[in-house]
Amino acid sequence: MNAFRIAVIGAGETGTPLLKQLLDASFVNVLGVADLDLAMPGIALAKEHGVKVTNDFMELARLGKDVDIIIDVTGVGKVREALRKHMVETGNDHTLIMHESIALLMMSLSAGQLVNGKHAAQDYN
Repeated sequence: MNAFRIAVIGAGETGTPLLKQLLDASFVNVLGVADLDLAMPGIALAKEHGVKVTNDFMELARLGKDVDIIIDVTGVGKVREALRKHMVETGNDHTLIMHESIALLMMSLSAGQLVNGKHAAQDYN
């Protein structure tokens, strides 16, 4: 493996600083970023770096085994459930779904202090 192939779901207050770290890492290839609101700061950042953006998070899940890790920082249970269901239905036993809590832990370790996630109330279908 030359690089981790990552997709990020959520491009707001939690996803944007995480995305900055991922884009700065030479060992990470960000394949795509999804958010319902394409005006989010993480979407703009992804576009600046030539990363695919979408408002349909399942589009990233459909990349299948080309993705090593899908990082879900939406904080929305429906998103996690849809991702899990898709992985089972497609037999994708390669791609890992990284929960927001793990992302926050990793960001906190990197920052040397607790980083909290923040979310607006949005309904993902």
